[in-house]
Amino acid sequence: MNWTLEVVPVPVTDMDRAKAFYADKAGFRADLDDEVAPGVRIIQMTPPGSRCSIAMIQGLPAGPGGKEMAPGTLHGLQLCVTDIEAAREELVARGVDVSPVRHVGATGWEDGKGDTWNSFMSFEDPDGNGWVVQEAPSELSER
Repeated sequence: MNWTLEVVPVPVTDMDRAKAFYADKAGFRADLDDEVAPGVRIIQMTPPGSRCSIAMIQGLPAGPGGKEMAPGTLHGLQLCVTDIEAAREELVARGVDVSPVRHVGATGWEDGKGDTWNSFMSFEDPDGNGWVVQEAPSELSER
């Protein structure tokens, strides 16, 4: 049996503002924006080429564990691209405040590209949820 990660909840304060950021600035595809039950709205969006989506949910009680994430507390979500410099240029052109490309060096984080699997950049959504983008040597289907 496969266990696939397919949807990650992202806590936000303003659903429409978040949808606009992820669609217009980050380039995610809007898959669903619907009131699925009275007072319950779900916006599901997918990064280009990904099989995993994010979901922004409004009106649902806390999950089965009884805990709810506050907006801006999700950090470390990671996307992979095959050309980090082109990806950075695209995000900057769309108006996203993106860190410089960095790599882990002998003294910690250093500016510029690193070797294979060692080039990263980061950005945040309007609520402060943090994303990391890593350069991969090839598309996922080829690895």
